[in-house]
Amino acid sequence: MPRSVHVRLDDEAERALRTVRSSDGLNDSEAVRAALREAARRRRREAVLREEIARIANDPAEIEEARRMLEELEPLSPDWPE
Repeated sequence: MPRSVHVRLDDEAERALRTVRSSDGLNDSEAVRAALREAARRRRREAVLREEIARIANDPAEIEEARRMLEELEPLSPDWPE
């Protein structure tokens, strides 16, 4: 069921809305819906990445593999300037 939402835009939000509108020639409603979908996708993607990072950070085998990789790459790393 369609739902209306009314918001007051501050200057930053107004600029953001103009940016979203102008990128694809959208009206206000279309731009807001597009921005909400984009923000939701980004948040879901970030949540998946956080979960994966937590899994790797708590996996002893992953930690050991990272340690081994760092040891192998160390000879290739340039010296830090004094």
